[in-house]
Amino acid sequence: MEFFRALIQRQRAIAWFWVLLLVFAHNGKKTISASNYLVGLGSYDITGPAADVNMMGYANSDQTASGIHFRLRARSFIVAEPQGNRVVFVNLDACMASQLVTIKVLERLKARYGNLYTEKNVAISGIHTHAGPGGYLQYVVYIVTSLGFVRQSFDVIVDGIEQSIMRAHENLRAGSVYVNKGEILDAGVNRSPSSYLNNPAAERSKYKYDVDKEITLLKFVDDQWGPVGAFNWFATHGTSMSRTNELISGDNKGTAARLMEDWFDQKSVGGIANEIPRRVSNIVPGTQGNHRPKFVSAFCQSNCGDVSPNVLGAFCTDTGLPCDFNHSTCGGKNELCYGRGPGYPDEFESTRIIGERQFKKATELFNSASQKLNGKIDFRHTYLDFSQLEVTLPKQGGGSETVKTCPAAMGFAFAAGTTDGPGAFDFKQGDDSGNAFWKLVRNVLKTPSKEQTDCQQPKPILLDTGEMKQPYDWAPSILPIQILKIGQLVILSVPGEFTTMAGRRLRDAVGAVFKEKVQVVIAGLTNTYSQYVTTLEEYKMQRYEGASTLYGPHTLSAYIQEFTKLATAIVSGKPVEAGPQPPDLLNKQISLLAPVVVDSTPLGVGFGDVSTNIPRNSTFKKGDTVSVVFWSACPRNDLMTEGTFALVELLQGQDTWVPAYDDDDICLRFKWSRPSKLSAQSHATIEWRVPQSAVPGVYRVSHFGASKSLFGSISHFTGSSNAFVVK
Repeated sequence: MEFFRALIQRQRAIAWFWVLLLVFAHNGKKTISASNYLVGLGSYDITGPAADVNMMGYANSDQTASGIHFRLRARSFIVAEPQGNRVVFVNLDACMASQLVTIKVLERLKARYGNLYTEKNVAISGIHTHAGPGGYLQYVVYIVTSLGFVRQSFDVIVDGIEQSIMRAHENLRAGSVYVNKGEILDAGVNRSPSSYLNNPAAERSKYKYDVDKEITLLKFVDDQWGPVGAFNWFATHGTSMSRTNELISGDNKGTAARLMEDWFDQKSVGGIANEIPRRVSNIVPGTQGNHRPKFVSAFCQSNCGDVSPNVLGAFCTDTGLPCDFNHSTCGGKNELCYGRGPGYPDEFESTRIIGERQFKKATELFNSASQKLNGKIDFRHTYLDFSQLEVTLPKQGGGSETVKTCPAAMGFAFAAGTTDGPGAFDFKQGDDSGNAFWKLVRNVLKTPSKEQTDCQQPKPILLDTGEMKQPYDWAPSILPIQILKIGQLVILSVPGEFTTMAGRRLRDAVGAVFKEKVQVVIAGLTNTYSQYVTTLEEYKMQRYEGASTLYGPHTLSAYIQEFTKLATAIVSGKPVEAGPQPPDLLNKQISLLAPVVVDSTPLGVGFGDVSTNIPRNSTFKKGDTVSVVFWSACPRNDLMTEGTFALVELLQGQDTWVPAYDDDDICLRFKWSRPSKLSAQSHATIEWRVPQSAVPGVYRVSHFGASKSLFGSISHFTGSSNAFVVK
């Protein structure tokens, strides 16, 4: 009997074993299907030289970097099929992508990973901040005001992109991607409304607004760690910071990214008191002990061509009245017409508000995201010569005609600037004829041919950049276009700034090609830069954006034609031709920026010593500003990449100073200055606006830097202020 009882129990055990095995197998299938992709995110510092270098964006030669509002970063995501295709998207806190940067990054990726990451599946996009160091593009017209090529600007961006992709690659794990959409109604207005109104009334009637209000967000979820990042696309210019600002800044989109990353960190630690911010400088020992993947949040740029963050409108500085509607002038002069942000007259406050509006909507979409991306990953990429591209257009009444794009050229209204950053002299937007004096000046550089003049009509040519080749190319002719597809999401990588309606037409044309329902987003300023793209109707108005549409009136039609071909190739599973390779002009670059010769201090004073200290036993409350001035040296000696020039430290115990805020925090500003342009002496002013979240306690302010001797050696230094109390 015992034998039979044992046999029955054994048979039951075996049966249960098989039942449990089937359950585990079933659950395993669920896990595999839940994690249809591999997901990885990475981030790295690309701040660049915080002194002497002209800022990229406004083309204002007087606007040179003199400190840091907060640091710039390259943020990357990789989404891969476990045994198939993968795509990489890099978002740069920089004005735009650069063809030369892209070329050199791809060379490094090939050396490191072989053919895993190439120009076909890697997209590098700029947020369009106008507050980052320039000199990293390869074409003459984009580096004139920076005194040519700036190797330091270039190297830190290339290094940062490579590092961010490496981190994303190393973090690749099973995960999912969710997509969500919403509207932000108060973060952008049309700065060229008269141009927009020239589009057909029937087309305009399809849209509620004269700018795109839609934001599209991706939420990345790691199977083990949960949410690890969010990338979103929304169209508004990075011009909350004005053309006179001299602090390096990610502007409103960089601000939004900081706010969202800090929001997630605070949420994940549950608001623990005295928790060290994860972004605090890597030069401080003991602050790197995070095992969880960093949460990476990126606020990417879209079709922002005619969209301004200065949402209060444009007004004349002399009268306070609105600017002229058609030309954005005041008494016929463009120099007096400026857009106003929501924090006017404080541009830092405007930057914070527009950033916060994007951040708040992004967190809503992040928290409610439920639509999972699924399906194949695919991509197509090609290079096109936009100086002579044939475009087939339908004719009214039937049939078609063939037109061509033109070599690059900029119109007279380009020099007028915009309400975000007016130009100078007597240029004005809407100029479709030019004037005799500036034509004479133009002809000294290059007289456009009749063929070029006719091709660009009705644009009067101020600079015939596409045909200017000395000392090397002034403007690009070969441009990349690219589509990345992740399941139902289609990303269009465009190498310029599309206006609102131009972007809508491109999205609609590409979306119509796909058989399934897809969400199409435009990633602006991607892989290289070629200025603006307007509709034909907007081009005819020759406002700033039309004058800056380089390749003539049919530029948008060319993009629509060629992107449609790429989309068709994805649907049919066919390859596309690589096209002509763009030039690598690195060895031809000229730099006229003077190097740092030597740093010095007065006799009896050392680098890092305090020049203006905080009075002993001082007490501050939240909202106050703490300011300390140090004897310093040129920040170009050491960029402090992944480090900091400024640090606020909190006293714990009797003698332990814990890092609390660094120059990557929006509340802390690092300002650098010389008493005169040729002086070897310099000061660093560190301003801390005590945030409401600051922990009460004893603090001090510290400054880090590096000085250069007459013999070229670099020495690092540190200095600290008196201690003070925050209540």
